[in-house]
Amino acid sequence: MKKIEAVIRPEKLNQVKGALEAIDLRGMTIHDVYGRGEQRGLEFINRAGKYRVDLLPKRLITIVVPDSEVDAVVSTIVESARTGEMGDGKVFISDVERCIRIRTGEEDDKALRTTQTP
Repeated sequence: MKKIEAVIRPEKLNQVKGALEAIDLRGMTIHDVYGRGEQRGLEFINRAGKYRVDLLPKRLITIVVPDSEVDAVVSTIVESARTGEMGDGKVFISDVERCIRIRTGEEDDKALRTTQTP
């Protein structure tokens, strides 16, 4: 199993969610986060002078999927979140040792997907 964490532009969230739902990915966690990357924030000029906003709002999407689904999920995120401009975000992939569904006690891949709908 892999954990996929994607930091994206806030305005791209609905597009990314829709694209993930289109590939039948239902479970995800979304966080409002602030950060900066290579651009080191934005610099503005007004009558009082220059000022810098160095922590920009972003959205963090966290998803855990079986190894076989990683490439499809990552390519879906990248394609739907990309604007081609600096600040589009990053995707991080890491190993997940164990997963347990609290409601049923199912573990690992069985805990990630279900054919039943509530």
